[in-house]
Formats: sequence, C-alpha cells, structure tokens
Amino acid sequence: MKMHGLGNDFVVLDLRAGGKPPSAGVIARMADRHRGVGFDQLATVETDDRADVRLRFWNADGSVSAACGNATRCIARFVMDETGRDRLSLRTDHAVLLAEDAGGGLTRINMGPPVLDWRAIPLARDVDIDRLPIDGDPAATGMGNPHVTFFVEDAASVDLATFGPAMEHHPLYPQRANVEVVQIVSRDEIILRIWERGTGPTLASGSCSCAAAVAAARRGLTGRRVRVNVPGGALLIDWRDDGVWMEGPTAHVFSGVLTPEWLSQ
Repeated sequence: MKMHGLGNDFVVLDLRAGGKPPSAGVIARMADRHRGVGFDQLATVETDDRADVRLRFWNADGSVSAACGNATRCIARFVMDETGRDRLSLRTDHAVLLAEDAGGGLTRINMGPPVLDWRAIPLARDVDIDRLPIDGDPAATGMGNPHVTFFVEDAASVDLATFGPAMEHHPLYPQRANVEVVQIVSRDEIILRIWERGTGPTLASGSCSCAAAVAAARRGLTGRRVRVNVPGGALLIDWRDDGVWMEGPTAHVFSGVLTPEWLSQ
C-alpha cells in the first residue's frame, strides 16, 4: 500500500498473513522514485500477541528506524477502517502506542513520553540536552529516534540541503540525527522544516513534529499544545502527562503488488 500523512509518504507491506521484510538493498531500490515506488519510509504490519498489530520501520536508505509517527497514524487509520474500531494498540521497536479516531477523518496517536536522557536519545556524551554544544544552540530529544532541534528567526531562509546532512552526521549523535529547523510563530504555533535521518528533506514527519514541540516547550518558547506547520500541512501536537499526542490527516493512495521479477533484479 502507498500511504501518506501530509505528503510524508510510505510504502506499507501487510505481512499479517506471513512473509518477511525485504532486505536493506531491496528497500533502498523500492524507495527510488524513478525505478521503484518511491517513499520516505517503509513500514511492515505484522500480527502481535501483545498489541493489535506490530509495526516495523525503515528509512529510504534501508536503515532501521524505531519510530515513524505519520506511518503509524496511516496504518492505524487503515486498521480502524478495516475492523470498525475507534481505538487500537500498535507495538513498535520503541513502545506500544495507542491510536484513536479523532473525528472528522483525523487520527490521533500517543507517541509516548519524550526521551530526555542523553544515553537513551542517544548522544555520544553527557551534555545539557536543552543547550547542546553545537553552533546554533540546538536542543536534543528522543522520540524513539534521535532529534536535534534548531530555533531560527526565518525557517525558510535555512539552506536545508547543506545544513541537514551536516547536522544528521554530527559526532555528538552516534546513530545520526533527525534535524528540525523551527520558527516560533506564537505560544501555540510553530513553523517546522525537516531533514530526516536516512531520507533527506520531507514534507512532514510525525516524530520530528513531536520532538520540535517538546523542545520548544522545554525552552519556554511555547506551551505544550501547539499547531506544527510543515511544508505538507499541519499537525496538532499535545504533550500531556501520559505522552506526546499527535493528531492529523492520513491518506491511502493505492494498493499494488511488487513482482517477483523486480524483486530479484
């Protein structure tokens, strides 16, 4: 299935009836927008004995990711429509996440509490996660994957094609970083541009939106409930006592079959 959340697009493989995920090399070929299907991330859906479904995620370069918020929302909406339910549990490598129908075609996911310990984010050494020793004075947050968040006057003026790769591979981040550039609009609204680890620039990212909102709130720039404007649209992020809730639209674009001949190329 091809799905997207605000233009952040995915290929989703339904393995609930059996089968195994493709190799990293095949995933990277599938991600090619000219010779494959094209996507920011790949996700698989499997059965699970502790949750309604089990999700796994890969970046476009074939590397593993423990979290993908928009893909989780898209799959949750698909399973809710399939089963007629309005609440689900979805197990990822990061945590068991709760999903619910938010009404009006919107889907809400509890992405869990943010990771605020430098070892677990992870960072290479013990530093102040709210004031990293990196030019630009960014903050670090974990949302099942590592994030670095920069606050700027004008997000549109940042050369993301140069800035993103440099920060993704900063030595303070041993597992690389998702990079967020944030412009504060008000106490309850921000503008966000995204460079995703292993993928590059994206129109949206659920985990990046959550990380940016948490970092802004911790720095006192916003409240804990904010509208996050990304190039593909807007998400509502609400950092509650039980976790960071993310709400937004989803789309199921088409379903298809990968041919054995293509997979063996």
